[in-house]
Amino acid sequence: MRALRADEYAPIYILCGEEPYYTDAVHAYIAEHALDEMAREFDQQTLYGRDLQGADIAPVIGAARGFAMMGGRKVIIVREAQAIKKWEALNAYMDNLMPQTVLVICYNGKPDKRQGVWKKAAEHKQVVWLQSDKLRDYEVERWIANYIQEFKRQHAEVTIDPRVAPILADHLGTDLSAIVGALQKLIDGRPEGVNTIDAALVERNIGISKDYNIMELQAALIRGDVARANRITQYFASSKDHPMIREMAPLFTFFSNLLMYHYLPDKSQANVAKELGINPYFVKDYVAAAKRFPAGKTFLIVGYLRDTDARLKGINNPSAKDADLWKEMIYKILH
Repeated sequence: MRALRADEYAPIYILCGEEPYYTDAVHAYIAEHALDEMAREFDQQTLYGRDLQGADIAPVIGAARGFAMMGGRKVIIVREAQAIKKWEALNAYMDNLMPQTVLVICYNGKPDKRQGVWKKAAEHKQVVWLQSDKLRDYEVERWIANYIQEFKRQHAEVTIDPRVAPILADHLGTDLSAIVGALQKLIDGRPEGVNTIDAALVERNIGISKDYNIMELQAALIRGDVARANRITQYFASSKDHPMIREMAPLFTFFSNLLMYHYLPDKSQANVAKELGINPYFVKDYVAAAKRFPAGKTFLIVGYLRDTDARLKGINNPSAKDADLWKEMIYKILH
Protein backbone atom coordinates (compact mmCIF):
# COMPACT_ATOMS: atom_id res chain seq x y z
CA MET A 1 0.00 0.00 0.00
CA ARG A 2 2.91 2.38 0.64
CA ALA A 3 4.16 1.71 -2.90
CA LEU A 4 0.69 2.24 -4.39
CA ARG A 5 0.21 5.51 -2.53
CA ALA A 6 3.55 6.61 -3.97
CA ASP A 7 2.14 5.80 -7.45
CA GLU A 8 4.54 2.86 -7.84
CA TYR A 9 2.66 0.06 -9.61
CA ALA A 10 3.89 -3.43 -10.45
CA PRO A 11 3.07 -5.10 -13.80
CA ILE A 12 1.24 -8.00 -12.10
CA TYR A 13 -0.51 -8.47 -8.74
CA ILE A 14 -1.55 -11.92 -7.54
CA LEU A 15 -4.04 -11.30 -4.70
CA CYS A 16 -4.99 -14.60 -3.11
CA GLY A 17 -5.81 -16.39 0.14
CA GLU A 18 -8.75 -17.27 2.37
CA GLU A 19 -8.96 -13.90 4.18
CA PRO A 20 -10.28 -11.29 1.71
CA TYR A 21 -9.76 -8.20 3.87
CA TYR A 22 -6.23 -7.31 2.73
CA THR A 23 -6.60 -8.49 -0.86
CA ASP A 24 -9.87 -6.54 -1.21
CA ALA A 25 -8.17 -3.42 0.15
CA VAL A 26 -5.34 -3.63 -2.42
CA HIS A 27 -7.70 -4.44 -5.31
CA ALA A 28 -10.04 -1.58 -4.36
CA TYR A 29 -7.18 0.91 -4.12
CA ILE A 30 -5.81 -0.01 -7.55
CA ALA A 31 -9.29 0.12 -9.11
CA GLU A 32 -9.90 3.60 -7.71
CA HIS A 33 -6.49 5.25 -7.93
CA ALA A 34 -4.39 3.70 -10.72
CA LEU A 35 -6.22 5.81 -13.33
CA ASP A 36 -8.12 9.06 -13.18
CA GLU A 37 -11.86 9.05 -13.82
CA MET A 38 -11.65 9.76 -17.55
CA ALA A 39 -8.90 7.18 -18.18
CA ARG A 40 -10.89 4.51 -16.33
CA GLU A 41 -13.62 4.80 -18.96
CA PHE A 42 -11.19 3.72 -21.70
CA ASP A 43 -8.27 1.87 -20.10
CA GLN A 44 -9.64 -0.08 -17.13
CA GLN A 45 -11.34 -3.42 -17.61
CA THR A 46 -12.75 -5.96 -15.14
CA LEU A 47 -13.19 -9.58 -16.21
CA TYR A 48 -14.49 -12.61 -14.35
CA GLY A 49 -12.84 -16.03 -14.45
CA ARG A 50 -16.17 -17.81 -14.73
CA ASP A 51 -17.01 -15.86 -17.92
CA LEU A 52 -13.79 -16.61 -19.82
CA GLN A 53 -14.35 -18.93 -22.75
CA GLY A 54 -12.78 -22.32 -22.12
CA ALA A 55 -11.71 -21.14 -18.63
CA ASP A 56 -8.59 -19.81 -20.37
CA ILE A 57 -6.58 -16.77 -19.23
CA ALA A 58 -5.55 -16.08 -22.86
CA PRO A 59 -8.18 -13.35 -23.58
CA VAL A 60 -7.03 -11.49 -20.46
CA ILE A 61 -3.41 -11.62 -21.58
CA GLY A 62 -4.47 -10.43 -25.01
CA ALA A 63 -6.07 -7.39 -23.39
CA ALA A 64 -3.00 -6.85 -21.21
CA ARG A 65 -0.75 -6.76 -24.29
CA GLY A 66 -2.78 -3.96 -25.86
CA PHE A 67 -1.78 -0.31 -25.61
CA ALA A 68 -3.66 2.21 -23.48
CA MET A 69 -6.10 4.30 -25.51
CA MET A 70 -5.27 7.40 -23.44
CA GLY A 71 -1.56 6.79 -23.88
CA GLY A 72 -0.78 6.13 -20.21
CA ARG A 73 -1.37 3.25 -17.87
CA LYS A 74 -3.74 0.35 -18.57
CA VAL A 75 -5.46 -1.67 -15.81
CA ILE A 76 -6.86 -5.18 -16.23
CA ILE A 77 -8.60 -6.74 -13.20
CA VAL A 78 -9.55 -10.41 -13.10
CA ARG A 79 -12.05 -11.40 -10.40
CA GLU A 80 -12.80 -14.99 -9.32
CA ALA A 81 -9.63 -16.18 -11.03
CA GLN A 82 -9.84 -19.55 -9.25
CA ALA A 83 -12.37 -20.54 -11.94
CA ILE A 84 -9.65 -20.33 -14.62
CA LYS A 85 -8.12 -23.69 -15.59
CA LYS A 86 -5.69 -22.76 -18.38
CA TRP A 87 -2.80 -20.49 -17.37
CA GLU A 88 -0.28 -21.07 -20.17
CA ALA A 89 -0.75 -17.55 -21.57
CA LEU A 90 0.12 -15.98 -18.18
CA ASN A 91 3.22 -18.14 -18.00
CA ALA A 92 4.39 -16.78 -21.35
CA TYR A 93 3.36 -13.19 -20.49
CA MET A 94 5.65 -13.15 -17.46
CA ASP A 95 8.60 -13.53 -19.85
CA ASN A 96 7.66 -10.35 -21.72
CA LEU A 97 5.67 -7.97 -19.54
CA MET A 98 3.98 -4.83 -20.83
CA PRO A 99 5.38 -2.09 -18.54
CA GLN A 100 2.36 0.21 -18.93
CA THR A 101 -0.14 -2.54 -17.99
CA VAL A 102 -1.21 -3.32 -14.43
CA LEU A 103 -2.71 -6.82 -14.32
CA VAL A 104 -4.54 -7.64 -11.08
CA ILE A 105 -5.49 -11.29 -10.53
CA CYS A 106 -7.91 -11.85 -7.61
CA TYR A 107 -7.87 -15.53 -6.65
CA ASN A 108 -10.14 -16.79 -3.87
CA GLY A 109 -8.12 -19.47 -2.10
CA LYS A 110 -4.52 -20.60 -2.40
CA PRO A 111 -2.95 -21.32 -5.78
CA ASP A 112 -0.83 -24.45 -5.81
CA LYS A 113 2.76 -23.18 -5.90
CA ARG A 114 3.93 -26.61 -7.02
CA GLN A 115 2.43 -25.83 -10.42
CA GLY A 116 4.89 -24.16 -12.77
CA VAL A 117 2.94 -20.96 -13.43
CA TRP A 118 2.40 -20.21 -9.73
CA LYS A 119 5.93 -21.15 -8.74
CA LYS A 120 7.19 -18.78 -11.42
CA ALA A 121 4.80 -15.99 -10.32
CA ALA A 122 5.76 -16.31 -6.66
CA GLU A 123 9.46 -15.98 -7.52
CA HIS A 124 9.15 -13.31 -10.26
CA LYS A 125 10.72 -9.99 -9.22
CA GLN A 126 8.09 -7.92 -11.03
CA VAL A 127 5.09 -9.81 -9.67
CA VAL A 128 3.59 -8.77 -6.34
CA TRP A 129 2.27 -11.88 -4.60
CA LEU A 130 -0.04 -11.17 -1.67
CA GLN A 131 -1.44 -14.24 0.05
CA SER A 132 -3.73 -13.31 2.91
CA ASP A 133 -4.47 -16.22 5.24
CA LYS A 134 -7.13 -16.26 7.94
CA LEU A 135 -6.05 -15.27 11.42
CA ARG A 136 -5.78 -17.94 14.08
CA ASP A 137 -8.14 -17.45 17.04
CA TYR A 138 -5.22 -16.58 19.32
CA GLU A 139 -4.01 -13.85 16.92
CA VAL A 140 -7.22 -11.80 16.86
CA GLU A 141 -6.75 -10.03 20.20
CA ARG A 142 -3.35 -8.68 19.21
CA TRP A 143 -4.64 -7.72 15.76
CA ILE A 144 -7.39 -5.63 17.37
CA ALA A 145 -4.88 -3.86 19.62
CA ASN A 146 -2.62 -3.17 16.64
CA TYR A 147 -5.53 -1.82 14.57
CA ILE A 148 -6.46 0.66 17.30
CA GLN A 149 -2.82 1.68 17.69
CA GLU A 150 -2.49 2.29 13.94
CA PHE A 151 -5.77 4.23 13.87
CA LYS A 152 -4.48 6.41 16.70
CA ARG A 153 -1.23 7.03 14.80
CA GLN A 154 -2.98 8.00 11.57
CA HIS A 155 -6.22 9.64 12.65
CA ALA A 156 -7.21 10.48 16.21
CA GLU A 157 -6.50 9.89 19.87
CA VAL A 158 -8.17 6.61 20.81
CA THR A 159 -7.21 3.70 23.07
CA ILE A 160 -8.81 0.39 23.99
CA ASP A 161 -9.18 -1.05 27.48
CA PRO A 162 -6.96 -4.20 27.52
CA ARG A 163 -9.89 -6.17 28.96
CA VAL A 164 -12.06 -5.34 25.94
CA ALA A 165 -9.86 -6.74 23.15
CA PRO A 166 -10.28 -10.39 24.30
CA ILE A 167 -14.05 -9.90 24.61
CA LEU A 168 -14.26 -8.57 21.06
CA ALA A 169 -11.96 -11.33 19.79
CA ASP A 170 -14.15 -13.98 21.39
CA HIS A 171 -17.39 -12.50 20.06
CA LEU A 172 -16.35 -11.48 16.55
CA GLY A 173 -14.27 -14.47 15.50
CA THR A 174 -11.58 -14.23 12.81
CA ASP A 175 -13.43 -12.39 10.02
CA LEU A 176 -11.35 -9.23 9.64
CA SER A 177 -14.04 -7.34 7.75
CA ALA A 178 -16.48 -7.94 10.63
CA ILE A 179 -13.83 -6.97 13.18
CA VAL A 180 -12.96 -3.74 11.36
CA GLY A 181 -16.65 -2.90 10.99
CA ALA A 182 -17.20 -3.37 14.73
CA LEU A 183 -14.10 -1.36 15.66
CA GLN A 184 -15.10 1.52 13.40
CA LYS A 185 -18.58 1.44 14.93
CA LEU A 186 -17.01 1.72 18.38
CA ILE A 187 -14.65 4.49 17.31
CA ASP A 188 -17.43 6.48 15.66
CA GLY A 189 -19.86 5.79 18.51
CA ARG A 190 -17.72 7.34 21.26
CA PRO A 191 -19.38 10.23 23.09
CA GLU A 192 -17.62 13.55 22.68
CA GLY A 193 -14.51 13.74 24.81
CA VAL A 194 -14.30 9.95 25.35
CA ASN A 195 -11.09 8.45 23.97
CA THR A 196 -11.19 4.95 25.48
CA ILE A 197 -13.12 1.99 24.12
CA ASP A 198 -14.32 0.25 27.28
CA ALA A 199 -16.79 -2.52 28.15
CA ALA A 200 -19.72 -0.12 28.57
CA LEU A 201 -19.15 1.34 25.08
CA VAL A 202 -18.96 -2.16 23.63
CA GLU A 203 -22.21 -3.19 25.27
CA ARG A 204 -23.98 -0.05 24.05
CA ASN A 205 -22.74 -0.21 20.46
CA ILE A 206 -22.07 -3.89 19.75
CA GLY A 207 -24.42 -5.60 22.19
CA ILE A 208 -21.81 -7.70 24.01
CA SER A 209 -22.70 -7.80 27.69
CA LYS A 210 -20.08 -6.27 29.97
CA ASP A 211 -21.16 -8.67 32.72
CA TYR A 212 -21.58 -11.93 30.81
CA ASN A 213 -18.56 -12.60 28.65
CA ILE A 214 -15.54 -14.89 28.57
CA MET A 215 -13.30 -12.48 30.49
CA GLU A 216 -15.83 -12.26 33.32
CA LEU A 217 -16.02 -16.06 33.41
CA GLN A 218 -12.25 -16.31 33.56
CA ALA A 219 -12.15 -13.75 36.39
CA ALA A 220 -14.82 -15.72 38.32
CA LEU A 221 -12.75 -18.91 37.99
CA ILE A 222 -9.61 -17.14 39.21
CA ARG A 223 -11.54 -15.85 42.25
CA GLY A 224 -13.15 -19.25 42.84
CA ASP A 225 -16.61 -17.69 42.55
CA VAL A 226 -18.75 -20.75 41.79
CA ALA A 227 -22.09 -18.91 41.74
CA ARG A 228 -20.82 -16.21 39.36
CA ALA A 229 -19.19 -18.75 37.03
CA ASN A 230 -22.40 -20.78 36.87
CA ARG A 231 -24.54 -17.69 36.16
CA ILE A 232 -22.29 -16.72 33.26
CA THR A 233 -22.24 -20.22 31.77
CA GLN A 234 -26.02 -20.52 32.13
CA TYR A 235 -26.28 -17.27 30.17
CA PHE A 236 -23.93 -18.70 27.54
CA ALA A 237 -25.96 -21.92 27.28
CA SER A 238 -29.18 -19.98 26.73
CA SER A 239 -27.75 -17.66 24.05
CA LYS A 240 -27.09 -18.55 20.41
CA ASP A 241 -24.38 -15.87 20.41
CA HIS A 242 -22.18 -17.90 22.78
CA PRO A 243 -21.70 -21.40 21.34
CA MET A 244 -19.83 -23.50 23.86
CA ILE A 245 -17.24 -24.76 21.40
CA ARG A 246 -16.21 -21.14 20.71
CA GLU A 247 -16.17 -20.04 24.36
CA MET A 248 -14.03 -23.04 25.27
CA ALA A 249 -11.14 -21.89 23.05
CA PRO A 250 -9.99 -18.89 25.14
CA LEU A 251 -10.38 -20.92 28.34
CA PHE A 252 -8.15 -23.63 26.90
CA THR A 253 -5.60 -21.00 25.88
CA PHE A 254 -5.63 -19.45 29.35
CA PHE A 255 -5.12 -22.70 31.26
CA SER A 256 -2.53 -23.97 28.76
CA ASN A 257 -0.64 -20.71 29.30
CA LEU A 258 -1.07 -21.09 33.05
CA LEU A 259 0.56 -24.52 32.88
CA MET A 260 3.50 -22.94 31.06
CA TYR A 261 3.60 -20.12 33.63
CA HIS A 262 4.07 -22.61 36.48
CA TYR A 263 7.30 -23.86 34.93
CA LEU A 264 8.81 -20.53 33.89
CA PRO A 265 12.01 -19.96 35.90
CA ASP A 266 11.74 -16.20 35.37
CA LYS A 267 8.30 -14.95 36.42
CA SER A 268 8.95 -11.25 35.96
CA GLN A 269 6.16 -9.40 34.18
CA ALA A 270 8.23 -8.71 31.07
CA ASN A 271 9.41 -12.30 30.69
CA VAL A 272 5.97 -13.83 31.32
CA ALA A 273 4.40 -11.52 28.72
CA LYS A 274 7.13 -12.43 26.23
CA GLU A 275 7.05 -16.20 26.82
CA LEU A 276 3.25 -16.48 26.82
CA GLY A 277 2.74 -13.94 24.03
CA ILE A 278 0.28 -11.86 26.07
CA ASN A 279 -0.30 -8.22 26.96
CA PRO A 280 1.70 -7.42 30.12
CA TYR A 281 -1.56 -6.13 31.64
CA PHE A 282 -2.79 -9.73 31.98
CA VAL A 283 0.26 -11.13 33.79
CA LYS A 284 -1.46 -10.36 37.10
CA ASP A 285 -4.25 -12.77 36.16
CA TYR A 286 -1.73 -15.60 35.82
CA VAL A 287 -0.12 -14.68 39.13
CA ALA A 288 -3.53 -14.87 40.85
CA ALA A 289 -4.59 -18.02 38.99
CA ALA A 290 -1.36 -19.82 39.90
CA LYS A 291 -2.19 -19.36 43.58
CA ARG A 292 -5.60 -20.97 43.16
CA PHE A 293 -4.61 -23.66 40.65
CA PRO A 294 -1.26 -25.39 41.35
CA ALA A 295 0.59 -27.02 38.47
CA GLY A 296 -0.94 -30.47 39.07
CA LYS A 297 -4.48 -29.09 39.18
CA THR A 298 -3.84 -26.97 36.08
CA PHE A 299 -2.70 -30.08 34.23
CA LEU A 300 -5.98 -31.80 35.17
CA ILE A 301 -8.00 -28.75 34.06
CA VAL A 302 -6.40 -28.83 30.61
CA GLY A 303 -7.48 -32.48 30.46
CA TYR A 304 -11.05 -31.57 31.52
CA LEU A 305 -11.21 -28.98 28.74
CA ARG A 306 -9.97 -31.46 26.13
CA ASP A 307 -12.49 -34.04 27.30
CA THR A 308 -15.36 -31.52 27.19
CA ASP A 309 -14.33 -30.44 23.69
CA ALA A 310 -14.49 -34.05 22.53
CA ARG A 311 -17.91 -34.53 24.10
CA LEU A 312 -19.14 -31.37 22.38
CA LYS A 313 -18.18 -33.04 19.12
CA GLY A 314 -20.23 -36.13 19.99
CA ILE A 315 -17.51 -38.40 21.39
CA ASN A 316 -18.77 -40.37 24.41
CA ASN A 317 -21.73 -38.00 24.71
CA PRO A 318 -25.07 -39.40 23.58
CA SER A 319 -27.32 -36.73 25.11
CA ALA A 320 -25.68 -34.13 27.41
CA LYS A 321 -26.62 -30.53 26.54
CA ASP A 322 -24.34 -27.50 26.68
CA ALA A 323 -25.77 -26.36 30.02
CA ASP A 324 -24.97 -29.76 31.56
CA LEU A 325 -21.47 -29.80 30.12
CA TRP A 326 -20.80 -26.27 31.38
CA LYS A 327 -21.99 -27.13 34.89
CA GLU A 328 -19.90 -30.29 35.04
CA MET A 329 -16.79 -28.57 33.71
CA ILE A 330 -17.04 -25.61 36.09
CA TYR A 331 -17.45 -28.02 39.01
CA LYS A 332 -14.35 -29.96 38.00
CA ILE A 333 -12.28 -26.79 37.55
CA LEU A 334 -13.21 -25.31 40.93
CA HIS A 335 -13.24 -28.46 43.07
